[in-house]
Amino acid sequence: MIIKTPDQVQMIQKSSLLIGKTLAMLAPRIVPGVTTNQINDWAHEFICDHQAIPGFLNYNGFPKSICASVNSAVVHGIPNDQPLLSGDIVSVDIGVLKDGFWGDSAFTFGVGEVSESVQDLMTTTYESLLKGVEKAVAGNRIGDIGYAVQQHAEAKKYGVVRELVGHGVGIELHEAPEVPNYGRRGSGMLLQEGMVLAIEPMINLGTKNVRQAKDGWTIVTSDNKPSAHFEHTVYVGKEQVQVLSSFEEVFAALAEKK
Repeated sequence: MIIKTPDQVQMIQKSSLLIGKTLAMLAPRIVPGVTTNQINDWAHEFICDHQAIPGFLNYNGFPKSICASVNSAVVHGIPNDQPLLSGDIVSVDIGVLKDGFWGDSAFTFGVGEVSESVQDLMTTTYESLLKGVEKAVAGNRIGDIGYAVQQHAEAKKYGVVRELVGHGVGIELHEAPEVPNYGRRGSGMLLQEGMVLAIEPMINLGTKNVRQAKDGWTIVTSDNKPSAHFEHTVYVGKEQVQVLSSFEEVFAALAEKK
């Protein structure tokens, strides 16, 4: 676990906000017929144009600059040349390394017209993220974050993925502690002022169970039902949490798209 200085937090925030701008740039372009390879290339160019590094490229051998996980793919989807169809959803997960500091954030986009059940899954997953983020305050525990996420998602009978978790972030892409999306209130590591966490609910329309695809990267739902994923990088404050990433410009871009 690494406690960050105010200067370090400021640098992490710059990286995190750049991800928000990247996602906002992508938002109007994610339409039927577009491929995840195109999304990858647009993101790569945009990040580089802003004097930053697309951090996922070659990270532990990952072959692309972003993760693009479509429908039943939960996370770690490898961009490809398969065109997106109306009714699909795609989680775009981006890590940015700028001036030596990491940001990490993800947003799930609907493609064209999505079904009501899938839209509800995306909405609930985003709400679960906000519920978890609220608990990232000094004096709470890791289990309080997971409990908040789990309770909100399971109230809708959705599956909460167990095998993949949030994490510390900033100096490295993945730092201690792990931040599960399930847990018991009052359990786990004590949250301390100065921690920076990536909180990222992965919520499935059906079973919580997942498996790894043959490509060695993509994690998919065991029942092939859709999964949604949202992620913020946050600073654990003494009395309140500070969200270092932002979806404000993403939501504005999506509103304009309509």
